[in-house]
Amino acid sequence: MKLAKHHFFITSWCCLVVIQTLLATASSSSDAIEDDTIIPTFHTQNEQQKASDYANYFSAYADLHHQKIMLTDHHRMSAYHNAIKNNPHVFKDKVVMDVGSGSGILAVWAAQAGARRVYAVEYTDMAKHAREVVRANGLEDVVTVIQGAVEDVTIPIEDWDKYNLQIEVEEGDDDDAVEECRSATSEEEAKNDDNDASITSSCKQQQSSKVVDVIISEWMGYFLLRESMLDSVIRARDVFLKPKSGILLPSHATMLIAPIMNDDHHSMILQEYREGMDDWKYYLTNLKKKYGVDMGVLSEEYDKEQRDYYLKSSHYVQLDDDTILAPPAIVKTLDLAVCTLEDAKGVGETEFTFDIIASSDDETEDEEIINGFAGWFTVDFRSRTDKVGNKFGAKMTHPVHFSSSPEIGETHWGQQAFYFPSAIPIQRNSNVKIDGTME
Repeated sequence: MKLAKHHFFITSWCCLVVIQTLLATASSSSDAIEDDTIIPTFHTQNEQQKASDYANYFSAYADLHHQKIMLTDHHRMSAYHNAIKNNPHVFKDKVVMDVGSGSGILAVWAAQAGARRVYAVEYTDMAKHAREVVRANGLEDVVTVIQGAVEDVTIPIEDWDKYNLQIEVEEGDDDDAVEECRSATSEEEAKNDDNDASITSSCKQQQSSKVVDVIISEWMGYFLLRESMLDSVIRARDVFLKPKSGILLPSHATMLIAPIMNDDHHSMILQEYREGMDDWKYYLTNLKKKYGVDMGVLSEEYDKEQRDYYLKSSHYVQLDDDTILAPPAIVKTLDLAVCTLEDAKGVGETEFTFDIIASSDDETEDEEIINGFAGWFTVDFRSRTDKVGNKFGAKMTHPVHFSSSPEIGETHWGQQAFYFPSAIPIQRNSNVKIDGTME
């Protein structure tokens, strides 16, 4: 028995994975081969690059073409549509907030399902298009589009009486104090007296408090947490959602990973890296020959940049189901009703194991290999499962499940591939065991 032992590390903004790969192949030798390397990620160390990524992110979401890509994702659209349309009792006469509304389609569906008031919160200039969509569908009396970060918005003061908004207090809160605060604030707003200091800052805060029955949001990013808006959804929940009866949709989320064989794309990435380095060498030669300047001293740093981009970054892929070599492992679960901002930062320490059985078909000419790992996510639209929400929360009588896994087909999220620097071959009639820890 020959034992090949490989150590891999996946580091990213959301996780650190330490993987020990044990390749057990048919052989009489007991030799052990160890290889230490790094599995790529989508982590950005540089804060300036992060700021640039966020600027590009919001700029892209303000573009109608980008919105169209999401709106033509049938799996995405049908999941949200079914969750709303098949559970109208959850929305009937309720107050709804759509966080990151984009084109406004979720807000429109909520209004069509019978919501009495919908707040569509959108940070980008897509908000002006959302207003047009709302108006074109005759729902401007129900849906209000608010442009701004959800962390900064407040409930319009005129809505309190017009829509009979009711604050739901948490256990230990003083109901009389909340009502007194609301009444005092309403009276002062009516006076429009800027010099009267009778309204305390705490009372003003109550004005943007827990009156929302449903928060709906398409917040998920690539591999769930990359470019996600989960932190904004959590802040909206803590400020606006009724703590006992309120519900978030989607309500639960799961991150999964699995080993993959995707050699064509992996080889293309490696080839692009090699070509980039060859081009750099050609550039150095010509620079020195034509202009008399030697910049070879920068080669190490250039190589690092190229490695970070090609070999140490995750890659967007649309995988076929047959590229998955083992059933996926769950690396993180989220209950949106109770998860924290800390939970949104990444993956806690999680162990996983994959058992890969190589093909025994001698007629198969193609060699089986492991190119790396792929990550994707699932979300569920179902009733609350926390103790308080299970007792008081609205019941999703027709729950909906959504997955961005390869077996579902193409979605605009695709999957994230974390490739090894070089593929690991699998001999026929052998078993491969991969043990790992994600933290």
